[in-house]
Amino acid sequence: MLHLGVGSFHRAHQAWYMHRLRLQQADSGDQWSLAGGNTRPDMPETVAALAAQGGVYTLETVTPADERHYERIESIRRIIPYEPSLAGLVAVGADANTRIISFTVTEAGYYLDAQDHLDLGVADLAADLERAKQGLPGSCIYAALTAILRARMAGGGGKLTLLNCDNLRHNGDRVRKGLLSFILLAGDTALHAWVQANTTCPNAMVDRITPRPAPELRARVRAATGWDDAAPIMGESFIQWVIEDNFCNGRPDWEKVGVQMVESVAPFEEAKIRLLNATHSCIAWAGTLVGYQYIHEGTLDPRIRQMAFDYVTNDVMPCLDTPEHPCPLDLAAYRDVVLDRFGNAAILDTNQRVAADGFSKIPGFIAPTVRECLARGASIDSVAVLPALFLAFLQRWHRGELAYVYQDQAMDPAVAHAICDAADPVVALAGNTSFWAELAGDPRLVAALQKATLQVNQFSKDPQ
Repeated sequence: MLHLGVGSFHRAHQAWYMHRLRLQQADSGDQWSLAGGNTRPDMPETVAALAAQGGVYTLETVTPADERHYERIESIRRIIPYEPSLAGLVAVGADANTRIISFTVTEAGYYLDAQDHLDLGVADLAADLERAKQGLPGSCIYAALTAILRARMAGGGGKLTLLNCDNLRHNGDRVRKGLLSFILLAGDTALHAWVQANTTCPNAMVDRITPRPAPELRARVRAATGWDDAAPIMGESFIQWVIEDNFCNGRPDWEKVGVQMVESVAPFEEAKIRLLNATHSCIAWAGTLVGYQYIHEGTLDPRIRQMAFDYVTNDVMPCLDTPEHPCPLDLAAYRDVVLDRFGNAAILDTNQRVAADGFSKIPGFIAPTVRECLARGASIDSVAVLPALFLAFLQRWHRGELAYVYQDQAMDPAVAHAICDAADPVVALAGNTSFWAELAGDPRLVAALQKATLQVNQFSKDPQ
Protein backbone atom coordinates (compact mmCIF):
# COMPACT_ATOMS: atom_id res chain seq x y z
CA MET A 1 0.00 0.00 0.00
CA LEU A 2 1.43 3.37 -1.06
CA HIS A 3 0.29 6.50 0.75
CA LEU A 4 0.68 9.98 -0.68
CA GLY A 5 1.03 12.58 2.08
CA VAL A 6 2.89 11.24 5.12
CA GLY A 7 1.68 13.92 7.50
CA SER A 8 0.68 13.55 11.11
CA PHE A 9 -2.87 12.42 10.39
CA HIS A 10 -1.84 9.52 8.17
CA ARG A 11 0.72 8.36 10.72
CA ALA A 12 -1.80 8.56 13.58
CA HIS A 13 -4.61 6.91 11.64
CA GLN A 14 -4.10 4.60 8.64
CA ALA A 15 -0.55 3.65 9.65
CA TRP A 16 -1.78 2.87 13.19
CA TYR A 17 -4.47 0.50 11.87
CA MET A 18 -1.91 -1.20 9.62
CA HIS A 19 0.49 -1.51 12.55
CA ARG A 20 -2.15 -3.17 14.71
CA LEU A 21 -2.99 -5.57 11.90
CA ARG A 22 0.67 -6.46 11.35
CA LEU A 23 1.02 -7.27 15.05
CA GLN A 24 -2.07 -9.47 14.91
CA GLN A 25 -0.96 -11.31 11.77
CA ALA A 26 2.76 -11.48 12.55
CA ASP A 27 2.87 -15.26 12.16
CA SER A 28 0.37 -15.65 9.34
CA GLY A 29 2.57 -14.66 6.41
CA ASP A 30 -0.27 -12.42 5.18
CA GLN A 31 1.60 -9.15 5.61
CA TRP A 32 0.64 -5.79 4.21
CA SER A 33 2.96 -2.86 4.70
CA LEU A 34 3.08 0.81 3.84
CA ALA A 35 5.35 2.91 1.70
CA GLY A 36 4.85 6.64 1.85
CA GLY A 37 6.03 9.93 0.45
CA ASN A 38 4.90 13.44 -0.42
CA THR A 39 4.05 14.89 -3.81
CA ARG A 40 5.32 18.30 -2.68
CA PRO A 41 8.47 19.32 -0.78
CA ASP A 42 6.51 19.47 2.47
CA MET A 43 7.91 18.78 5.96
CA PRO A 44 11.47 18.03 4.77
CA GLU A 45 12.87 17.72 8.31
CA THR A 46 10.16 15.27 9.37
CA VAL A 47 10.49 13.17 6.22
CA ALA A 48 14.28 13.05 6.64
CA ALA A 49 13.89 12.02 10.29
CA LEU A 50 11.43 9.27 9.36
CA ALA A 51 13.77 8.00 6.67
CA ALA A 52 16.67 7.92 9.13
CA GLN A 53 14.51 5.95 11.58
CA GLY A 54 13.45 3.42 8.94
CA GLY A 55 9.89 4.74 8.96
CA VAL A 56 9.49 3.97 12.68
CA TYR A 57 8.09 6.60 15.05
CA THR A 58 6.22 7.01 18.33
CA LEU A 59 2.52 7.76 18.63
CA GLU A 60 1.37 9.38 21.86
CA THR A 61 -2.37 9.11 22.46
CA VAL A 62 -4.21 11.10 25.12
CA THR A 63 -7.65 10.50 26.63
CA PRO A 64 -9.97 13.32 27.79
CA ALA A 65 -8.86 12.35 31.32
CA ASP A 66 -5.23 13.11 30.33
CA GLU A 67 -4.14 9.47 30.32
CA ARG A 68 -1.20 9.05 27.93
CA HIS A 69 -0.13 5.95 26.04
CA TYR A 70 2.96 5.48 23.88
CA GLU A 71 3.27 3.09 20.98
CA ARG A 72 6.07 2.55 18.49
CA ILE A 73 4.54 2.34 15.01
CA GLU A 74 6.40 0.12 12.54
CA SER A 75 3.99 -0.28 9.63
CA ILE A 76 5.68 2.23 7.28
CA ARG A 77 8.42 0.09 5.79
CA ARG A 78 9.70 2.60 3.28
CA ILE A 79 9.89 6.40 3.22
CA ILE A 80 10.23 7.76 -0.31
CA PRO A 81 12.17 11.06 -0.44
CA TYR A 82 10.59 13.89 -2.37
CA GLU A 83 11.97 14.72 -5.81
CA PRO A 84 10.24 16.88 -8.45
CA SER A 85 10.08 13.97 -10.90
CA LEU A 86 8.19 11.86 -8.31
CA ALA A 87 10.27 8.96 -9.65
CA GLY A 88 10.26 7.06 -6.37
CA LEU A 89 6.50 7.34 -5.91
CA VAL A 90 5.90 6.41 -9.56
CA ALA A 91 8.10 3.31 -9.28
CA VAL A 92 6.35 2.03 -6.15
CA GLY A 93 2.88 2.88 -7.46
CA ALA A 94 3.55 1.07 -10.74
CA ASP A 95 4.82 -2.07 -9.01
CA ALA A 96 2.33 -4.96 -9.25
CA ASN A 97 2.91 -5.68 -5.54
CA THR A 98 1.29 -2.34 -4.73
CA ARG A 99 -2.44 -3.08 -4.54
CA ILE A 100 -3.73 0.16 -2.98
CA ILE A 101 -2.72 3.80 -3.30
CA SER A 102 -4.17 5.96 -0.55
CA PHE A 103 -3.90 9.69 -0.04
CA THR A 104 -4.77 12.48 2.38
CA VAL A 105 -5.77 15.75 0.70
CA THR A 106 -7.41 18.89 2.05
CA GLU A 107 -10.87 19.71 0.69
CA ALA A 108 -9.43 22.57 -1.37
CA GLY A 109 -6.74 20.28 -2.77
CA TYR A 110 -9.29 18.59 -5.03
CA TYR A 111 -9.86 21.83 -6.99
CA LEU A 112 -13.56 21.09 -7.50
CA ASP A 113 -16.18 23.78 -8.02
CA ALA A 114 -19.78 23.66 -6.76
CA GLN A 115 -20.73 21.33 -9.64
CA ASP A 116 -17.75 19.02 -8.97
CA HIS A 117 -15.98 20.19 -12.12
CA LEU A 118 -12.26 20.87 -12.05
CA ASP A 119 -11.59 24.54 -11.35
CA LEU A 120 -9.00 25.28 -14.02
CA GLY A 121 -8.86 28.88 -12.88
CA VAL A 122 -6.55 27.70 -10.08
CA ALA A 123 -2.99 28.32 -11.24
CA ASP A 124 -1.47 25.20 -9.63
CA LEU A 125 -4.00 22.89 -11.26
CA ALA A 126 -3.70 24.56 -14.67
CA ALA A 127 0.10 24.31 -14.53
CA ASP A 128 -0.04 20.62 -13.58
CA LEU A 129 -2.45 19.95 -16.44
CA GLU A 130 -0.02 21.50 -18.92
CA ARG A 131 2.73 19.31 -17.51
CA ALA A 132 0.54 16.24 -17.80
CA LYS A 133 -0.09 17.03 -21.48
CA GLN A 134 3.68 16.81 -21.94
CA GLY A 135 3.89 13.49 -20.09
CA LEU A 136 5.42 15.10 -16.99
CA PRO A 137 4.42 14.61 -13.33
CA GLY A 138 2.93 17.29 -11.11
CA SER A 139 2.29 17.87 -7.43
CA CYS A 140 -1.53 18.00 -7.24
CA ILE A 141 -3.31 14.73 -6.52
CA TYR A 142 -4.60 14.28 -10.08
CA ALA A 143 -1.22 14.97 -11.68
CA ALA A 144 0.61 12.67 -9.27
CA LEU A 145 -1.89 9.85 -9.79
CA THR A 146 -1.82 10.36 -13.56
CA ALA A 147 1.97 9.92 -13.60
CA ILE A 148 1.77 6.80 -11.44
CA LEU A 149 -1.12 5.26 -13.40
CA ARG A 150 0.58 5.89 -16.74
CA ALA A 151 3.59 3.93 -15.53
CA ARG A 152 1.43 1.18 -14.06
CA MET A 153 -0.53 0.78 -17.29
CA ALA A 154 2.67 0.71 -19.36
CA GLY A 155 4.28 -1.85 -17.07
CA GLY A 156 1.27 -4.14 -16.73
CA GLY A 157 0.99 -3.55 -13.00
CA GLY A 158 -2.64 -4.64 -12.86
CA LYS A 159 -5.68 -3.45 -11.00
CA LEU A 160 -5.44 -0.87 -8.26
CA THR A 161 -7.67 0.62 -5.57
CA LEU A 162 -7.44 4.38 -5.01
CA LEU A 163 -8.42 5.16 -1.41
CA ASN A 164 -9.19 8.62 0.00
CA CYS A 165 -8.35 9.26 3.64
CA ASP A 166 -9.77 12.74 4.23
CA ASN A 167 -12.88 14.82 4.89
CA LEU A 168 -14.18 15.39 1.38
CA ARG A 169 -17.82 14.30 1.18
CA HIS A 170 -18.31 11.32 -1.20
CA ASN A 171 -14.55 11.43 -1.57
CA GLY A 172 -14.07 8.28 -3.64
CA ASP A 173 -16.76 9.20 -6.16
CA ARG A 174 -15.50 12.75 -6.47
CA VAL A 175 -11.80 12.01 -6.80
CA ARG A 176 -12.64 9.49 -9.51
CA LYS A 177 -14.63 12.08 -11.43
CA GLY A 178 -11.90 14.68 -11.02
CA LEU A 179 -9.14 12.24 -11.99
CA LEU A 180 -10.92 11.01 -15.11
CA SER A 181 -11.64 14.60 -16.15
CA PHE A 182 -7.99 15.54 -15.62
CA ILE A 183 -6.79 12.59 -17.70
CA LEU A 184 -9.16 13.46 -20.55
CA LEU A 185 -8.11 17.11 -20.47
CA ALA A 186 -4.52 15.92 -20.68
CA GLY A 187 -5.47 14.11 -23.89
CA ASP A 188 -4.69 10.58 -22.68
CA THR A 189 -7.69 8.57 -23.87
CA ALA A 190 -5.87 5.25 -23.48
CA LEU A 191 -5.18 5.92 -19.80
CA HIS A 192 -8.76 7.13 -19.33
CA ALA A 193 -10.08 3.78 -20.57
CA TRP A 194 -7.53 1.85 -18.50
CA VAL A 195 -8.42 3.68 -15.27
CA GLN A 196 -12.11 3.05 -15.82
CA ALA A 197 -11.48 -0.67 -16.29
CA ASN A 198 -8.75 -1.28 -13.70
CA THR A 199 -9.40 0.91 -10.66
CA THR A 200 -11.97 1.39 -7.93
CA CYS A 201 -12.35 4.37 -5.60
CA PRO A 202 -14.18 3.49 -2.38
CA ASN A 203 -15.74 6.27 -0.36
CA ALA A 204 -14.33 6.45 3.16
CA MET A 205 -14.69 8.39 6.40
CA VAL A 206 -11.75 8.97 8.76
CA ASP A 207 -11.63 10.43 12.25
CA ARG A 208 -8.93 11.11 14.82
CA ILE A 209 -7.95 14.54 16.06
CA THR A 210 -4.25 14.89 15.34
CA PRO A 211 -2.75 18.30 16.09
CA ARG A 212 0.59 19.47 14.78
CA PRO A 213 3.25 17.99 17.07
CA ALA A 214 4.18 20.43 19.82
CA PRO A 215 7.87 21.22 20.44
CA GLU A 216 7.76 19.56 23.85
CA LEU A 217 6.44 16.23 22.47
CA ARG A 218 9.93 14.91 21.67
CA ALA A 219 11.10 15.37 25.26
CA ARG A 220 7.93 13.79 26.61
CA VAL A 221 8.38 10.73 24.39
CA ARG A 222 12.03 10.45 25.40
CA ALA A 223 11.11 10.61 29.10
CA ALA A 224 8.36 8.00 28.71
CA THR A 225 10.09 5.55 26.36
CA GLY A 226 13.81 6.24 26.51
CA TRP A 227 13.93 6.75 22.75
CA ASP A 228 14.93 10.14 21.32
CA ASP A 229 12.41 10.02 18.47
CA ALA A 230 12.92 12.83 15.95
CA ALA A 231 9.49 12.37 14.36
CA PRO A 232 6.92 11.65 17.10
CA ILE A 233 3.25 12.50 16.75
CA MET A 234 0.33 12.69 19.12
CA GLY A 235 -3.42 12.31 18.82
CA GLU A 236 -6.53 11.71 20.82
CA SER A 237 -7.41 8.19 21.98
CA PHE A 238 -10.59 8.13 19.85
CA ILE A 239 -10.22 6.67 16.35
CA GLN A 240 -12.64 5.65 13.59
CA TRP A 241 -12.36 4.50 9.98
CA VAL A 242 -15.38 3.57 7.84
CA ILE A 243 -14.75 2.29 4.29
CA GLU A 244 -17.00 1.07 1.49
CA ASP A 245 -15.86 -2.45 0.70
CA ASN A 246 -15.07 -1.81 -2.96
CA PHE A 247 -11.49 -3.02 -3.52
CA CYS A 248 -10.49 -4.50 -6.87
CA ASN A 249 -7.16 -6.19 -6.05
CA GLY A 250 -7.33 -7.35 -2.46
CA ARG A 251 -7.11 -5.44 0.81
CA PRO A 252 -5.89 -5.87 4.38
CA ASP A 253 -8.27 -7.51 6.86
CA TRP A 254 -8.89 -4.17 8.49
CA GLU A 255 -12.15 -5.28 10.06
CA LYS A 256 -10.01 -7.41 12.44
CA VAL A 257 -8.64 -4.22 14.02
CA GLY A 258 -11.84 -2.20 14.24
CA VAL A 259 -12.28 -0.67 10.80
CA GLN A 260 -15.94 -0.64 9.74
CA MET A 261 -16.23 -2.13 6.25
CA VAL A 262 -19.69 -1.16 4.99
CA GLU A 263 -21.88 -1.11 1.89
CA SER A 264 -22.41 2.65 2.14
CA VAL A 265 -20.36 5.16 4.11
CA ALA A 266 -22.83 8.00 3.46
CA PRO A 267 -24.61 8.24 6.86
CA PHE A 268 -21.34 7.98 8.79
CA GLU A 269 -19.68 10.51 6.53
CA GLU A 270 -22.52 13.00 6.71
CA ALA A 271 -22.73 12.80 10.50
CA LYS A 272 -18.98 13.28 10.85
CA ILE A 273 -18.74 16.20 8.45
CA ARG A 274 -21.68 18.10 9.90
CA LEU A 275 -21.46 17.20 13.60
CA LEU A 276 -17.70 17.06 13.97
CA ASN A 277 -15.95 18.99 11.20
CA ALA A 278 -18.37 21.93 11.06
CA THR A 279 -18.55 22.13 14.85
CA HIS A 280 -14.75 22.08 15.02
CA SER A 281 -14.61 25.10 12.71
CA CYS A 282 -17.33 26.86 14.69
CA ILE A 283 -15.31 26.54 17.88
CA ALA A 284 -12.06 27.61 16.19
CA TRP A 285 -13.56 30.77 14.66
CA ALA A 286 -15.42 31.70 17.84
CA GLY A 287 -12.43 30.96 20.06
CA THR A 288 -10.18 33.11 17.90
CA LEU A 289 -12.61 36.03 18.16
CA VAL A 290 -12.36 36.08 21.96
CA GLY A 291 -8.63 35.48 22.15
CA TYR A 292 -8.26 31.76 22.80
CA GLN A 293 -5.34 29.84 21.31
CA TYR A 294 -6.63 26.28 21.68
CA ILE A 295 -9.76 24.35 20.73
CA HIS A 296 -10.35 23.04 24.24
CA GLU A 297 -10.50 26.58 25.61
CA GLY A 298 -13.38 27.49 23.30
CA THR A 299 -15.14 24.18 23.90
CA LEU A 300 -15.07 24.76 27.64
CA ASP A 301 -16.45 28.29 27.25
CA PRO A 302 -20.20 27.86 27.94
CA ARG A 303 -21.19 30.42 25.31
CA ILE A 304 -19.20 28.78 22.52
CA ARG A 305 -20.21 25.29 23.56
CA GLN A 306 -23.86 26.41 23.44
CA MET A 307 -23.42 27.75 19.89
CA ALA A 308 -22.03 24.39 18.79
CA PHE A 309 -24.69 22.43 20.71
CA ASP A 310 -27.54 24.50 19.25
CA TYR A 311 -26.17 24.22 15.71
CA VAL A 312 -26.13 20.43 15.91
CA THR A 313 -29.32 19.94 17.92
CA ASN A 314 -31.60 22.47 16.27
CA ASP A 315 -30.54 22.28 12.64
CA VAL A 316 -28.28 19.31 11.84
CA MET A 317 -30.00 16.46 13.66
CA PRO A 318 -33.44 17.10 12.08
CA CYS A 319 -31.76 16.98 8.66
CA LEU A 320 -29.90 13.71 9.22
CA ASP A 321 -32.57 11.74 11.08
CA THR A 322 -36.00 11.79 9.44
CA PRO A 323 -38.92 9.35 9.40
CA GLU A 324 -38.19 8.66 5.74
CA HIS A 325 -34.44 8.20 6.29
CA PRO A 326 -33.69 7.26 9.91
CA CYS A 327 -30.03 7.64 10.84
CA PRO A 328 -28.18 4.48 11.94
CA LEU A 329 -26.19 6.56 14.46
CA ASP A 330 -27.36 7.92 17.81
CA LEU A 331 -26.76 11.54 16.83
CA ALA A 332 -27.32 13.02 20.29
CA ALA A 333 -24.74 10.66 21.79
CA TYR A 334 -22.36 11.36 18.90
CA ARG A 335 -22.75 15.12 19.47
CA ASP A 336 -21.89 14.75 23.14
CA VAL A 337 -18.86 12.54 22.43
CA VAL A 338 -17.60 15.08 19.88
CA LEU A 339 -17.86 17.96 22.36
CA ASP A 340 -16.12 15.89 25.05
CA ARG A 341 -13.31 15.14 22.59
CA PHE A 342 -12.93 18.79 21.68
CA GLY A 343 -12.67 19.63 25.36
CA ASN A 344 -9.59 17.42 25.77
CA ALA A 345 -7.07 19.93 27.15
CA ALA A 346 -4.14 17.57 26.63
CA ILE A 347 -4.50 17.61 22.85
CA LEU A 348 -3.56 21.32 22.60
CA ASP A 349 -5.13 21.52 19.16
CA THR A 350 -4.78 25.08 17.92
CA ASN A 351 -7.48 27.35 16.57
CA GLN A 352 -5.04 28.23 13.80
CA ARG A 353 -5.02 24.65 12.48
CA VAL A 354 -8.77 24.11 12.70
CA ALA A 355 -9.81 27.57 11.47
CA ALA A 356 -8.00 27.09 8.16
CA ASP A 357 -9.68 26.67 4.76
CA GLY A 358 -12.99 28.38 5.50
CA PHE A 359 -13.56 29.01 1.80
CA SER A 360 -13.92 25.27 1.23
CA LYS A 361 -15.49 24.44 4.61
CA ILE A 362 -18.46 26.81 4.23
CA PRO A 363 -19.72 25.13 1.02
CA GLY A 364 -18.63 21.64 2.08
CA PHE A 365 -19.51 21.44 5.77
CA ILE A 366 -22.15 24.11 6.42
CA ALA A 367 -24.12 25.03 3.28
CA PRO A 368 -25.78 21.56 2.99
CA THR A 369 -27.54 22.06 6.34
CA VAL A 370 -28.67 25.54 5.31
CA ARG A 371 -29.97 24.17 2.02
CA GLU A 372 -31.89 21.27 3.59
CA CYS A 373 -33.42 23.37 6.37
CA LEU A 374 -34.67 25.96 3.88
CA ALA A 375 -36.03 23.25 1.59
CA ARG A 376 -38.34 22.02 4.34
CA GLY A 377 -39.23 25.50 5.56
CA ALA A 378 -37.32 25.21 8.82
CA SER A 379 -35.36 27.88 10.65
CA ILE A 380 -31.65 28.31 9.92
CA ASP A 381 -30.98 30.55 12.92
CA SER A 382 -28.57 28.14 14.61
CA VAL A 383 -26.56 27.09 11.54
CA ALA A 384 -26.35 30.73 10.36
CA VAL A 385 -24.17 31.47 13.38
CA LEU A 386 -21.30 29.50 11.77
CA PRO A 387 -20.89 31.60 8.60
CA ALA A 388 -21.48 34.70 10.73
CA LEU A 389 -18.56 33.64 12.92
CA PHE A 390 -16.46 33.08 9.82
CA LEU A 391 -17.34 36.53 8.48
CA ALA A 392 -16.26 38.15 11.75
CA PHE A 393 -13.10 36.05 11.65
CA LEU A 394 -12.47 37.06 8.01
CA GLN A 395 -12.91 40.71 8.89
CA ARG A 396 -10.22 40.34 11.57
CA TRP A 397 -7.95 38.84 8.91
CA HIS A 398 -8.85 41.67 6.50
CA ARG A 399 -7.79 44.25 9.09
CA GLY A 400 -4.58 42.38 9.95
CA GLU A 401 -5.80 41.69 13.48
CA LEU A 402 -5.56 37.89 13.66
CA ALA A 403 -3.08 36.56 16.19
CA TYR A 404 -1.78 34.01 13.65
CA VAL A 405 -1.33 33.49 9.93
CA TYR A 406 -4.55 32.32 8.31
CA GLN A 407 -4.11 29.58 5.69
CA ASP A 408 -6.82 28.97 3.10
CA GLN A 409 -5.96 27.08 -0.06
CA ALA A 410 -9.31 27.86 -1.72
CA MET A 411 -9.39 31.56 -0.88
CA ASP A 412 -8.74 34.25 -3.45
CA PRO A 413 -7.49 37.08 -1.21
CA ALA A 414 -8.95 39.70 -3.57
CA VAL A 415 -12.40 38.13 -3.23
CA ALA A 416 -12.06 37.90 0.56
CA HIS A 417 -11.00 41.52 0.87
CA ALA A 418 -13.87 42.58 -1.42
CA ILE A 419 -16.40 40.85 0.84
CA CYS A 420 -15.02 42.68 3.85
CA ASP A 421 -14.85 46.02 2.00
CA ALA A 422 -18.44 45.79 0.71
CA ALA A 423 -21.03 48.31 1.85
CA ASP A 424 -22.76 45.41 3.60
CA PRO A 425 -20.34 42.48 4.17
CA VAL A 426 -23.22 40.22 5.25
CA VAL A 427 -24.98 40.71 1.91
CA ALA A 428 -21.67 40.18 0.11
CA LEU A 429 -20.98 36.93 1.94
CA ALA A 430 -24.56 35.69 1.42
CA GLY A 431 -24.32 36.55 -2.28
CA ASN A 432 -21.11 34.62 -2.92
CA THR A 433 -21.91 31.72 -5.26
CA SER A 434 -18.76 29.77 -4.36
CA PHE A 435 -20.14 29.50 -0.82
CA TRP A 436 -23.84 29.06 -1.49
CA ALA A 437 -24.33 28.08 -5.18
CA GLU A 438 -28.02 28.50 -6.06
CA LEU A 439 -28.83 29.91 -2.60
CA ALA A 440 -26.56 32.93 -3.08
CA GLY A 441 -28.52 36.08 -2.31
CA ASP A 442 -31.58 34.19 -1.03
CA PRO A 443 -33.49 36.66 1.21
CA ARG A 444 -33.95 33.99 3.89
CA LEU A 445 -30.19 33.40 4.02
CA VAL A 446 -29.44 37.13 4.12
CA ALA A 447 -31.93 37.68 6.96
CA ALA A 448 -30.60 34.77 9.02
CA LEU A 449 -26.99 35.90 8.53
CA GLN A 450 -27.88 39.47 9.55
CA LYS A 451 -29.53 38.18 12.73
CA ALA A 452 -26.61 35.85 13.48
CA THR A 453 -24.09 38.63 12.84
CA LEU A 454 -25.70 40.77 15.55
CA GLN A 455 -25.33 37.82 17.93
CA VAL A 456 -21.70 37.24 16.94
CA ASN A 457 -20.81 40.91 17.21
CA GLN A 458 -22.22 41.05 20.73
CA PHE A 459 -20.31 37.89 21.63
CA SER A 460 -17.06 39.30 20.23
CA LYS A 461 -17.42 42.54 22.21
CA ASP A 462 -18.01 40.67 25.45
CA PRO A 463 -15.03 38.29 25.81
CA GLN A 464 -16.27 36.90 29.13
